Amino acid sequence: MQKNTHSILAGKSFITWIPFWVGMILFALLLLTNPFGLEPKACKVVAVAALMVTWWITEALPMPAVALLPLVLFPLLGIATIGETAAPYANEVIFLFMGGFLIGLGIEKWNLHRRIALNIVRVTGTSGNRIILGFILATGFLSMWLSNTATTMMMFPIALSVITVVRASELPQKSIANFSLCIMLSIAYASNFGGIATIIGTPPNVAYASFVNKKYGVDLSFSDWMMVCTPIALLLLFTLYLVMVKWLYPNHIRQSDSMKGMIHRELASLGRLQTPEKRVLFVFVTTALLWITRDLVNQLKWFRLDDSMIAIFGALLLFIIPARTTEKGSEKILEWKDTGSMAWGILLLFGGGITLANALEKAGLISMLGKWIAGFSGSNVLLIIIVITTLSIFISEVMSNIAQVIVMAPVVSGIADAIGINPFMLGIPMTLAASAASMMPMGTPPNAIVFASGYIKIRQMMKTGLVMNIISIVLIVLFSYFILPKVIVLR
Repeated sequence: MQKNTHSILAGKSFITWIPFWVGMILFALLLLTNPFGLEPKACKVVAVAALMVTWWITEALPMPAVALLPLVLFPLLGIATIGETAAPYANEVIFLFMGGFLIGLGIEKWNLHRRIALNIVRVTGTSGNRIILGFILATGFLSMWLSNTATTMMMFPIALSVITVVRASELPQKSIANFSLCIMLSIAYASNFGGIATIIGTPPNVAYASFVNKKYGVDLSFSDWMMVCTPIALLLLFTLYLVMVKWLYPNHIRQSDSMKGMIHRELASLGRLQTPEKRVLFVFVTTALLWITRDLVNQLKWFRLDDSMIAIFGALLLFIIPARTTEKGSEKILEWKDTGSMAWGILLLFGGGITLANALEKAGLISMLGKWIAGFSGSNVLLIIIVITTLSIFISEVMSNIAQVIVMAPVVSGIADAIGINPFMLGIPMTLAASAASMMPMGTPPNAIVFASGYIKIRQMMKTGLVMNIISIVLIVLFSYFILPKVIVLR
């Protein structure tokens, strides 16, 4: 029996190494055979790109670790110097996301997120449908400012406590099952959809903004992004509610005093708004207002703000403003030890992705591919947007959306340049679609988190996700074709 166990473990260990060696073999084949007849440097870049994308897709190594490969391989293969390779790891957009992460940590540390979420649920009401609506609104709002993964993790325990109360009631099992399913799906999907509303809402948005800044020298403003993408997010949240509770999984749960009592008990346990929460809220609101009104402030010409400066300013305020006074002295809203839980790996991932994209661009590969696809698909802009959006949303079901945007951003920009259209008309729908994957647990981290709860079956997620994917494609295409060109332009 012990021998069989060792054999099974050895077999599993061998299987886990397969993706690693597939990437290595692909890298070696491309490097040695040059099957596409490219220039030597271009061939080396393609080989490194194939290795990184293979390991990203298969998760042979942690994604941030894969993002560090250019620091070794580019100088080693003569693609770029170590200085040129390392520079994008300090791209200004990375600091935008760092600031957003730190503000999110401050909100989470002092439980402000729970208070916001519970109050929204309290306002919406305690019937089954209204609770689900409350969770959609609360999760969507939080995800606009925090990462979608962090938002899902915050809402998850609140949802479980609500489900526990409902399961203890004397309601039909089908009603309870549908309610539990909708609550879990609403957290995941609302996190995904809410994240597309702002540049900092989800990592793919920041990755694309960073690429645009490097390629075109254009700083995508917070307000311009919100003018196009926030309406899409709100419509997706609204249709999510209708699809789940009015069509696929009606629960027929009327207003319940027990659920109302649970919400009030949770709020009572938090007590009145404490001084640290007030100060975190002040920093959060100040930062958000500066992001939204940045262009108006810059028009005064007193000084020039950009989103990265504002994010770091907000983060610094958290380390400066005292939260409370203890026996050991004044405790700031954030202490440096709090940053241990920050997603530093995401910042490295951005750096590696920007470096890879720069190398692909300099080698002329992106321009070549863009012209080929443009010539193959013709110049029907609406059709191209539909194809790119559809491909992006379904590829994201099986591939990390961050890695996907990093790889696809140069390609779609090359297509746009080749046919002479606003590159945002292809890049932004590609980016938004990458965050809207709804069918598979591995599509986005929020999908995986809620699927692990046990309240969702794979066929239920696939059915709901397919409907939401189709709705997402329609909304993203319509906004990108008719509205986006009038709001976001190269300037």
